[in-house]
Amino acid sequence: MGTRSLVIMGVAGCGKSTLAALLAQELGLQLVEGDDHHPEQNRQKMQAGIPLTDEDRAGWLDRLAQSLSEYPEGLVVTCSALRRRYRDRLRAAAPDLRFVHLEIEPEEALRRVSSRGSHFFGPGLVENQFATLESPAQEPGVLCLRAIDPPEQLAAQISAWLR
Repeated sequence: MGTRSLVIMGVAGCGKSTLAALLAQELGLQLVEGDDHHPEQNRQKMQAGIPLTDEDRAGWLDRLAQSLSEYPEGLVVTCSALRRRYRDRLRAAAPDLRFVHLEIEPEEALRRVSSRGSHFFGPGLVENQFATLESPAQEPGVLCLRAIDPPEQLAAQISAWLR
């Protein structure tokens, strides 16, 4: 049997953290907040409005993959997972890993990120996230949902999909 692990993915401001916390509680799984695993130099770059490169993200993705491999019983992870190769790196660590892509319009993502206050990820980086995003819609084990729907509704849809 494969993992029960799930990655909540999407651009900044789509609601990954809110939904993942709700799901982890409902599913009785550990939560790994992807942002907590960025090294300090990544945080400093993002605070300065400098987009991360693939090289910047490599160690971060390795840390998240390590977490997935350490919890074969399942885990809920937040990770932007913007490119297919990033998702494939995570899939390599957890057989049958599933992704929920929270789709959002650029204007709404920008509005949400702008209203967050002290978060290290500034609004100036939202456009770059959309430019980097490779839609996972045609990949196996991916559920695409509207980020503007209420978190409780999204959690119910995901729970039904996982069954």
